Amino acid sequence: MPEVRRSIAITIDDTEIDAYEGESILQAARRFGIKIPSMCYLEGLSVWGACRICVVEVAGQHQPRPACATLVVEDMEVRTNTARLQSHRRTILELLFAEGNHVCAVCVSNGNCELQDRAVEAGMDHVRFDYRNPLRPVDATHPKYVFDPNRCIVCTRCVRVCDEIEGAHVWDVASRGHQAHLVTELGQPWGRSSSCTWCGKCVASCPTGALFYQGSAVGESVHAPDLVARLVAARRDHEWFPPVESPTSPNEQNGDDR
Repeated sequence: MPEVRRSIAITIDDTEIDAYEGESILQAARRFGIKIPSMCYLEGLSVWGACRICVVEVAGQHQPRPACATLVVEDMEVRTNTARLQSHRRTILELLFAEGNHVCAVCVSNGNCELQDRAVEAGMDHVRFDYRNPLRPVDATHPKYVFDPNRCIVCTRCVRVCDEIEGAHVWDVASRGHQAHLVTELGQPWGRSSSCTWCGKCVASCPTGALFYQGSAVGESVHAPDLVARLVAARRDHEWFPPVESPTSPNEQNGDDR
């Protein structure tokens, strides 16, 4: 018997919709084609709620709420794109750009980067904050993949997909605050990992140019974040579906399978 979910009437941007009990504002909005920008959220993974790009205004609450981590309630009234929220999102995006080394013109994910897309959508054409210009060594020790922490925004998508979907838990977050950064195998180089299965799910899920295939040049890295939701749905429903081609490196495209 299919699960019966109770409907809840809520209003988003003056449009009344029937949300499901137990789902988040973000999930309800996306089902009805109402766009709320996000970065750390990825369908099929647990909610992290750290980037705060998806914040919305809820009637009766003073502070904006993360849409991905706020469950719907009866008669909830939500605003998704007020001037206050636009300013808030632009500030967060500027801080993300200032914190790392995001030079789009020389990035492997240029043109296929969610951070870049969110900045364009927010009308962010400059950064008002001083760039930190951190010196973060690139880890190219893995035979197939590269990790560039300079472009990492610590969204933890790779951490969660590796743990929750692949079950390997190669990735984790070390330190806290502005010093928080990703590590593999408790600080060992990625290439020395005995847990990595080479599945590529972390690369497919990455929203920026932090994870990519060896040999990728500017603009050649293509991610596939929707792969996670398809895997979760197939496992839940015990279904088989045609194999999804993971992003391939330029060398693999040329027949050089190293």
